[in-house]
Amino acid sequence: MALSKEAYETLEDIVGPKNISEEPAVLDSYRWMSDNEISTPDRSGFYPVRPEAILLPGSTEEVQAIVKACNRHGIKCKPLSTGWFAAAQAMTEDVIVLDLRRMNRILEIDEKNMFAVVEPYAIGAQLQAETMKVGLNCHIIGAGASCSPLASATAAIGNGADGIFMGYSSEVLLGMEWVMPDGELLRTGSLGSGSGWFCGEGPGPSLRGIIRGKVGAMGALGVFTKCALKLAPWPGPTVFPVEGTVPAYKSSLPDIIRTYTVVFPSWKDYADGIYKIYDAEICYIAHRQFSMLGEDLWPAFCTMYTDPTKSLDDLEEFVNKPEVKALTDEVRHYAFQIVLAGMTRRDLEYQEKVLDKILADTGGHRVAAMSEPEMERFVALYLLRLPFKHLNYVYGGGKTQYFRPDGTPDYAIEAAPAMIEVLRKQQENGLLPQTGGDSLMSAITGIGGGGDFHFEQFVQYARADPESLDAALKCLHAAHQLGLQTLPGMHPALEGLSGEEFQAALAALPQSGRYHWQWKIKQMLDPNGSGDSASYTTLEKAVASGS
Repeated sequence: MALSKEAYETLEDIVGPKNISEEPAVLDSYRWMSDNEISTPDRSGFYPVRPEAILLPGSTEEVQAIVKACNRHGIKCKPLSTGWFAAAQAMTEDVIVLDLRRMNRILEIDEKNMFAVVEPYAIGAQLQAETMKVGLNCHIIGAGASCSPLASATAAIGNGADGIFMGYSSEVLLGMEWVMPDGELLRTGSLGSGSGWFCGEGPGPSLRGIIRGKVGAMGALGVFTKCALKLAPWPGPTVFPVEGTVPAYKSSLPDIIRTYTVVFPSWKDYADGIYKIYDAEICYIAHRQFSMLGEDLWPAFCTMYTDPTKSLDDLEEFVNKPEVKALTDEVRHYAFQIVLAGMTRRDLEYQEKVLDKILADTGGHRVAAMSEPEMERFVALYLLRLPFKHLNYVYGGGKTQYFRPDGTPDYAIEAAPAMIEVLRKQQENGLLPQTGGDSLMSAITGIGGGGDFHFEQFVQYARADPESLDAALKCLHAAHQLGLQTLPGMHPALEGLSGEEFQAALAALPQSGRYHWQWKIKQMLDPNGSGDSASYTTLEKAVASGS
């Protein structure tokens, strides 16, 4: 349903005629998000719901006025920062999208107290470049340096390769400025008492659990217009020394920063090594990064990628090189990448000795070929900045993922071999890129210090081929059914259910009470329903009566 003339004029008066549009071509450009092909009925990648208008507010005051107007006119709004997946788009009728790209500033970097204040469209790469100038670094989520740190901290998930040292996105969140669903402005933590941005909790009780919890409200509980983010020490250069040419960028870093690939004899040894790294607290970054490209191809890809004269057309040549075949066999299944960053030379020496002891105790070793100077320079840049996330789509143009049970390493590795076979079986049909069954990518922990481990099995598919899309979808369904059988606490799949079926299925879960309270929070904060809550909760009476 199109906006009424009165509603459109009200919104236009707030942002100006250049910053609002209801042109169909503009609206349709906001219906497509990464990996939508799998979830859209016509497999086009364009979500069936078209937003009613796109607005580009430029300030907190404009956001407030827009949200208040939405409440008056019975409209929902969906805030959008840099976007990444389906939850970032309008998902129900009568929704306007607030594209926050005009609010893109880094407002403050407090070197002494180690925090930065940002707006929604300041991206990770931008913030990292500025914080490194003063010897600090920022958390960058697994989706890469082009994403919004504010969005991941306030509203959407938050895992990253650096999580063991810097924490999950919710852990780095300090004070914030929140335009609530009724349009009122709330400043949380120390900011709310006029004491600055340094603390997210006090005085008074914390709102972090209500505002975002583990995963986040995905734009359903108003708009976060500013926030402070905790920073971490950075012992490297103040200007990141990126060298080389497209796509083979590299970086020479000081000898107090070293990057390794470590490999273990079995899944059990792999998990034991991770537990020991947790306990030793030696790690700056640890990530099973390149496995997303597939066990049969990622060593060849990394070797090829470090040569600026080569392209994807040369991949087969590299796969068949004897030294690459040997590397592929060496790192198959039980390897991940690790960055050690010493605050001093003696600190690094200590971390190296601890890592050596961990590897000796678990039968692991450092992979010599991945420590060759050119390779180490490439891997270090990749892990520290996560700048090349387009590699998720390199073989077929599209990707999805399955198998994400959060928990301990032992919990996740138990089902890893079976999950690998799920992908291998579909690849044998010739409908998916032949990468090998193990495309399990993961940070070794999501939360600071360790303990929250998961795998994501990446499935590459041909975006324009319906049969390839079907094969990818079969992977998701098969893996989910396997997970229900083998992993205690696995959440059942609810895709494709009607609204009533969806609510009834959640009401029947052993822990349905959490959805009841989630709905009560939504009603309390958003009585007029101004937030697009399809990615947050749509539960009403079914769960309330069943809990």
